[in-house]
Amino acid sequence: MAQGSGSATRGLALGGLLAACLLLGVADAATHRVDWSFNADNWSKGKSFRAGDVLEFNYDPSVHNVVAVDAGGYSGCRSSGTPYSSGSDRVTLGPGTNYFICSLNGHCGMGMKMTVNAS
Repeated sequence: MAQGSGSATRGLALGGLLAACLLLGVADAATHRVDWSFNADNWSKGKSFRAGDVLEFNYDPSVHNVVAVDAGGYSGCRSSGTPYSSGSDRVTLGPGTNYFICSLNGHCGMGMKMTVNAS
């Protein structure tokens, strides 16, 4: 009988964890398809994002990439962050401002960059 009560305890703990995740909104994460182009910053304007949401970047990897950078990398077009280059990248948003640039062929300097504010 002692073996069965351990399974029940684990089940209750797992159920409690699932309930906590639902209350915190973790299960409500949304996926947003990004228009990753030279007007990407306009795409994000007026939209609501939450930490845990996923941005889905689809682009031609022979001419573009996505680099998640900090504020300095964004303003200075420095690709010192996490690079993505598959052409079909999924990036989970952290809380606060998230910064993205294209580091290829001077594209960031031509405006191919984006900020996303996640609550």
